[in-house]
Amino acid sequence: MTHFPERAAIGAISGTSMDGIDVALLETDGERVRRTGLGKSYPYPDALRGELLEFLRDPSVAEHDPLADLERRVTDAHIQAVELFVREHAIDRAAVEIVGMHGQTVWHRPEKRFTRQLADGLRAARRLGLDVVTRFRDADVAAGGEGAPFAPLYHRALAADLAKPLMVLNLGGVGNVTYIDAATTIAFDTGPASALLDDFMRRRRGLAFDAGGALAASGQVDANVLAALMDNPFFAARAPKSLDRNDFHARAQIVEPLNDADGAATLAAFTVEATAAALAHVPQRPQRWLVTGGGRLNATFMAGLAQKLGVPVEPVEAVGWNGDFVEAELFAFLAVRSLRGLPLSLPTTTGVPEPMTGGVLARAA
Repeated sequence: MTHFPERAAIGAISGTSMDGIDVALLETDGERVRRTGLGKSYPYPDALRGELLEFLRDPSVAEHDPLADLERRVTDAHIQAVELFVREHAIDRAAVEIVGMHGQTVWHRPEKRFTRQLADGLRAARRLGLDVVTRFRDADVAAGGEGAPFAPLYHRALAADLAKPLMVLNLGGVGNVTYIDAATTIAFDTGPASALLDDFMRRRRGLAFDAGGALAASGQVDANVLAALMDNPFFAARAPKSLDRNDFHARAQIVEPLNDADGAATLAAFTVEATAAALAHVPQRPQRWLVTGGGRLNATFMAGLAQKLGVPVEPVEAVGWNGDFVEAELFAFLAVRSLRGLPLSLPTTTGVPEPMTGGVLARAA
């Protein structure tokens, strides 16, 4: 196999929590990871974030409405974030081969072979003066894949020298895992991670999240409510499988009669139980779990997982990764793979029929 020289790639993504745009720099040939570590988050303008949050409360129009104005403003926010990142870190534009711009997911319905991320690649490429790859998930979903999770091949590249079997857990708005052993990579969404608890905190306390899991730690788990939340066919469904951020929100309304602390405790326990249910879908019990995403900073999540799983559960920083920017790095990695015509997803990661390339390239000129 031809090995391409490593050059710099920039990745940018706004996750399901919509708390900002993460931008990161990666040196890679699309197979090996040479250097990571440089990243920064940039907040959405308040008005734009508010509109996105409001829109996601009723995203039904997304399937049919081109969302041109909202997409333009989301794209411009990403452009500004990348421009600031390049300027603040004195990055040589001539060394940047590609920008991977995931954009903002507003609709994900693989059963309808439809997914929608807001990011105008051509507008971004022309404004940045850099080639841009977008639409990473479209080909996978169109071919019958779940379109998520998309991190597994990057997790495997990062974990090349680590002991296995290993589980990488991403606790974003939705949880997903990558199981890695000597010959196998399996991935799927696990269920809610931070989204339900974040939204509960906004309703009850006017806060964006439960800092450190402190409110959840102060409450008592309602066992009956937790059992009802876990009574969902998703957890027994075979992998690969994926979720939209809001898939569990209607069912989660059963926590509303609980007080703030007990509601938070029960939702945190739901994240733990949903994550542990992933063990039914992997061939061996992992000897270690590495946790990325904002949820790794929630001590209640982490303690609950360690107790439930009975093996080390550690933030990815324990092995030198930067958990704040793994997802942004991921789309830099996938952008390079897209340029090389390498697969972005596998049958064992998204259920796509065969290893699937993807992404849409927009040239700067």
